[in-house]
Amino acid sequence: MNGKELLISALKSNPTPRTPWVPFVGVHGAFMLGKNATEYLKSADLIVEAMVKAKELYKPDGLPIVFDLQLEAEILGCDLHWSEDGPPSVSSHPLEGDDGIDLSKLPKFDINSGRFPLVMDATKRISEIMGAEVALYGLICGPFTLALHLLGNDIFLEMFDDEDGVKDLMGYCTDVCKQVSEAYIKNGCDVIAVVDPMLSQISPDHVQEFVTPALNDIFDYIHSMKKLGSVFVCGDVTRNNEVLCATHCDNISVDENVDLESLIAIAKEHGTSVGGNMKLTLALLLGSETDCKIDALRCIDAGNNTGFILAPGCDLPFETPIANLVASGAMATDEYAREAARSLQASETEDFSDILLPDYSGEKQVILDLITLDSLSCAPCQYMVDAAQRAVKAAGVDAVVREYKVKARDGIGMMTKLGVTNIPTICIDGQQAFVSNIPDLPSLIAKIQEAYNAKNND
Repeated sequence: MNGKELLISALKSNPTPRTPWVPFVGVHGAFMLGKNATEYLKSADLIVEAMVKAKELYKPDGLPIVFDLQLEAEILGCDLHWSEDGPPSVSSHPLEGDDGIDLSKLPKFDINSGRFPLVMDATKRISEIMGAEVALYGLICGPFTLALHLLGNDIFLEMFDDEDGVKDLMGYCTDVCKQVSEAYIKNGCDVIAVVDPMLSQISPDHVQEFVTPALNDIFDYIHSMKKLGSVFVCGDVTRNNEVLCATHCDNISVDENVDLESLIAIAKEHGTSVGGNMKLTLALLLGSETDCKIDALRCIDAGNNTGFILAPGCDLPFETPIANLVASGAMATDEYAREAARSLQASETEDFSDILLPDYSGEKQVILDLITLDSLSCAPCQYMVDAAQRAVKAAGVDAVVREYKVKARDGIGMMTKLGVTNIPTICIDGQQAFVSNIPDLPSLIAKIQEAYNAKNND
């Protein structure tokens, strides 16, 4: 059984001789080649080169082609903000406004436009090089996240005020997802990952009402083409574990915000496999090789070689040390290395005594500390930062937004000092206010005004 066969078996929830390993190499591929993310995501040659190098270095059982959730949105009229060390982020929403959800505003989706031709060229070439040995993932922007890209944060209110309009939009996005899935499959992909990070922001009832029909339609279509489908979510999606496992997906992949053992128990009841959960920043990006080994073992032990795939919880940070990924992968692929690592102790907790919190009570302005992964590369983080900035602008009081990215030491220090355990989180004057939950504008404005009045109207 080669790596591809091993991974396919695990995706089908079967026991496997060892845990398969899928490093989600997105823009980290650019880092591997000494390039920036923008030039990388605009070059089929660089994508192919990076995947070949990733295969050599990381000994994966599966690899994604690209990890860019803005490919579809770009074609549909969203402006993008490009980054040197992350995928682009959406900076405009063509359906945003006061005139309702008007799908006629959107251009016709054409799989042969935008950057899809170069991505499909890369897919075909990568499949020819390694497709017999390595399972290839085609990552598509999930229907709810794509709908949010098109409509903006207004979607959270429209789910109450215009249910039919949102359902029509979800249907439109579902059709786009099916077209992209078909293109990836025809060019050599074995697995379609429906990446929908914004599902952590809505309730189980709203998932079932607006998203489940879309996901089932997409996964049924993928199955009709004799391929497998995964739903890939980010953030604290715990409350939605049950409803997502109950969809027609073959696999659910999550990050470290979810209790892995609890999810595995739920998934097993539905015949769904599980993947992901390695810590992106504290282990893979900023940790030592030992930290990565210990974290990989935590996941492997929870999976117990049955329907589990070891993987990072999301797109790898740009500068993830190559040695850390090599060490992580070895835990899945090398029995001796795995057993040797079990005797290692995790690194001591770092001292953040030099990181000082602001004097919240002494400041007249309200301080919003946002603990994020990175708003330029993490969709939930982006929309939380956007919501905070809009609320501060509309609140009419002296307030400031400060983002702390946990990709850096000061961000981890602030996260530790503020007691934050889930990202993204909004703290107002040092107190956690919205934990892994994007607030609606009126609620956040009211919180800001309340905080301002509490310390300025004594």
